[in-house]
Order: sequence, then C-alpha cells, then structure tokens
Amino acid sequence: MTNNTKQTSPKVAHLAAGTLHDPKASAIAKKLTGSALAQSHSSKQTSAEMEHKAGEVLHSTKYSQDTKTLAASVLAQSTKDRKRK
Repeated sequence: MTNNTKQTSPKVAHLAAGTLHDPKASAIAKKLTGSALAQSHSSKQTSAEMEHKAGEVLHSTKYSQDTKTLAASVLAQSTKDRKRK
C-alpha cells in the first residue's frame, strides 16, 4: 500500500482541539477529531472506516462547516491505493 505523507495542518489541529473540548460537539465530529489529531505530526493514515464516515459527512447537509472541514482533512490523508477502489 502506498505511504501517504500528508499530515493534519496546524489550523485543522487547532479546530480539532476545540471540538474535542466542546461539550456540544457531535459524536461524529469527535471521531473525526480523534482521527485528525492522530495524524498531526505523524505518518498515520486514515482507516477505511473513518474514510467512509468522512465521506458520508461531506455528502450530508446536516453537519456544520467545522465538521466538514475535519472530514475533508481526514479524507485528504487516506491512501491513494484505497481511493482508486
């Protein structure tokens, strides 16, 4: 599998940290936050499960722009091999 060297940007990591501490944040926002923060300053890649959830968030109208930003960051860090399937 191809190694993806992308990492969560400082701006998205800051958004993720704020989401993590927000008691009103949705469960999916917190899951995306965990994935985004795990990929900050590391070579970890998005799992297939999180890739699927992030895609659902981006295709839905019920999530906030912040949640969609987290989802986009998580998807950007998925592997190219899985993206082609």
